[in-house]
Amino acid sequence: MLLSGSRFYSRRLLIRNHFQRATFATATSQNHRYIKDNWEAIIGIEVHAQINSNTKLFSDTPTSFNDLVNTNISTIDAAFPGVQPTLNGRCVELAVKTALALDSKVQSLSTFDRKHYFYPDLPQGYQITQQREPIARGGSISLTQLDGLDEPIKVGIEQLQLEQDTGKSMHDMRPGFTLLDLNRAGTGLMEIVTKPDMRSSHEAGLLVKKLQAILRSVGSSKANMEEGSMRCDVNVSVHKIGEPFGTRCELKNLNSVRFLSMAIDAEIKRQIIAIEQGEIIESETRGYDVSSDKTFKLRGKESALDYRFMPEPDLPPLILSSDYIESVGSTLPELPDQCRTRIMEQYELSLTDANVLLNESGSLVFYEKVCIGRNPRFVVNWTLHELFGQLASRSIPFQENPISEQQMGSLLDLIQNGTITGPTGKSVLKVMLEERSNEMPMKIVESKGWARMGDSEKLKTLCENLISQHVEKAETIRNGEPKMYNWFIGQLMRETKGLADPTELNNALCNALGCKLEDMTSAPAGGSAIKKTKKSKGKKGM
Repeated sequence: MLLSGSRFYSRRLLIRNHFQRATFATATSQNHRYIKDNWEAIIGIEVHAQINSNTKLFSDTPTSFNDLVNTNISTIDAAFPGVQPTLNGRCVELAVKTALALDSKVQSLSTFDRKHYFYPDLPQGYQITQQREPIARGGSISLTQLDGLDEPIKVGIEQLQLEQDTGKSMHDMRPGFTLLDLNRAGTGLMEIVTKPDMRSSHEAGLLVKKLQAILRSVGSSKANMEEGSMRCDVNVSVHKIGEPFGTRCELKNLNSVRFLSMAIDAEIKRQIIAIEQGEIIESETRGYDVSSDKTFKLRGKESALDYRFMPEPDLPPLILSSDYIESVGSTLPELPDQCRTRIMEQYELSLTDANVLLNESGSLVFYEKVCIGRNPRFVVNWTLHELFGQLASRSIPFQENPISEQQMGSLLDLIQNGTITGPTGKSVLKVMLEERSNEMPMKIVESKGWARMGDSEKLKTLCENLISQHVEKAETIRNGEPKMYNWFIGQLMRETKGLADPTELNNALCNALGCKLEDMTSAPAGGSAIKKTKKSKGKKGM
């Protein structure tokens, strides 16, 4: 049971170390997570994840991404005088679910505070947050060799708190003006604060990717940094081993894991150089310039006193019973580490393939549905290589993949049962992506005339006609020189537009030439093609 005085509204690869080219490369197994000359970086992250609710944290206004500017605002979001907030129960539930997934201790009593600061996109002049008594404390995220580390580490969680998001300021649309979009104002956020347990950009990048996977598996956030539903502020300091921690600087406005890793390395390099030159590191908030690979000062770092925290008078304490917490915990889904172990064993996937499916939102559900009744390796090859590749070439994120599980499964069936060839399957996939229709693959194949050509009599005629046009080349093969065999295969495949069944075509050509297929395997050029054909006979359509 949930009690309160308020009314409730019920891209695939592992993270790389992007600093390998620089002098101060961070965290390798050889240097035991230390930087050159006994320097060590201390890194902590504050993650702001938008809660995946239909309405905002304190109003019944719909949440939105990329909707028309200033179309989703209520009097509460715009801070009209006299309006009062009403806590969204769904946001509370998802925050509790996230806390339990992180092994955090959910507080039976938490409170709300006002954090005062002035930005044009903060209509109230303060943000409602949970500075003093957050909804959860403690917990951890483990990073292991399966995540991409040489040695496992555990990153502690300081706290998880509920707070409201600001609007969005746009400074570059009209010279001399700042334009405001308040669609985002009041959207529910979870701020997840880690302990300073990371020592490299590589570890920080992996931590963010792991947290994204957890949030998505729980369903509490889309956790998409590119669209702004997850934002990270990184605290970085350096010190010599055995000496006190240095002064930390905060890096803001990092909109991808790659840039986050690059910014951390640039800041580590800046601080070490500054200290070695006798300079003092000032506590400040900094941005990152990708083009110059340098961080730059945004402003001095505010303290808690600057924000003038005070209890939120319009919201009573949030009280959560143990029964309510247990009921939310009973709905927890399979978490990423458990899921990865299962799919690697169940589908015999490589670690790389398993991590790509886990890290690309929605792809694992898609893959498992397509896998039903089909060869898992065949499905993963077509999902990760062909489908992902064609989506990437069109800059389409997987969440917007227009191909259904039924369409993909049907396409793979056509390839495996010999109705179409593998190259034709790629063409069908291209048509489905470009036309974004619900048409099944077989209809596309029929309308395009792309069915595999397996008529032995027709192939025999094609072979005989080609041989009659190139008698001298055919004679060299008959006289024991099989070099031209591959040339004939190429011409016939071109004639049939790649639709000829490779096995039937080889048989027809050998019969027309009066030779044996095994005799052709000694040809330097032709042998390669024939071996591929023989392989495809064993793994049809793959």
